Amino acid sequence: MNELAIKELLYTLADNQLILGHRNSEWTGIGPILEEDIAFSSMAQDKLGHSLAFYTLLHELGESDPDTLAFMRNAAQFHCCHLVELPIGEYDFSLIRHFLYDHAEAIRFEYLAQSSYEPAAKVAAKLRGELKYHLLHANTMVKQLGNATAESISRLQQSLNYAFPYALGMFQPSPYEADLASSNIFPRESNIQAQWLESIQKILAQTQLQQTAVHTISPVLGGRLGQHSEYLQPLLDEMAEVINIDPSTEW
Repeated sequence: MNELAIKELLYTLADNQLILGHRNSEWTGIGPILEEDIAFSSMAQDKLGHSLAFYTLLHELGESDPDTLAFMRNAAQFHCCHLVELPIGEYDFSLIRHFLYDHAEAIRFEYLAQSSYEPAAKVAAKLRGELKYHLLHANTMVKQLGNATAESISRLQQSLNYAFPYALGMFQPSPYEADLASSNIFPRESNIQAQWLESIQKILAQTQLQQTAVHTISPVLGGRLGQHSEYLQPLLDEMAEVINIDPSTEW
């Protein structure tokens, strides 16, 4: 079993969850309605918990402790995709990002629960139930607003068009993809992308939203290899403010 391949996979999973968790937490107190304020706060807490679980697995493989991994690395050391780094913007963008990301994450967790790497399989089996509620929320809101007023449909469509190239970046292949697949640790990203496209299209077909043909879109790549948007380092600086003031602080 290729330990480098496992570590790279765990870093990607953990970093995506950590960064999107922090982005979702920015809706706390400013959600468009109280229910959405609570929903995004709850999902943020879940994602931070998921990232902690994967950072803990990394620590067991000899990497630094979870607090150090979460708060003491710079942007070039992160493996997250560009989609999760983007600012929360207006509610329609955050909802579409949530919809696109969590459909992919639900598929990932189903595969992880069957992984030959038992520690990750146990984590996924324990946590994947939370993702079902995330998906239920995303699907419900997209179907409601994607069939509501002309304004809500237009705003969601614009956000979908904007987010889609970034969403395709979620499926950037691992440098160790062949090893992960041949060892039954994790499937190829192209397999996950194909299932994801089917999954989101089932929901979009129940709305007045249109998905752009994938072959016409250039995915925004690089995040898995440490090449990030201008937004990540400022977010990491903000996240690390407390631990920089008091290094004894615990997550």
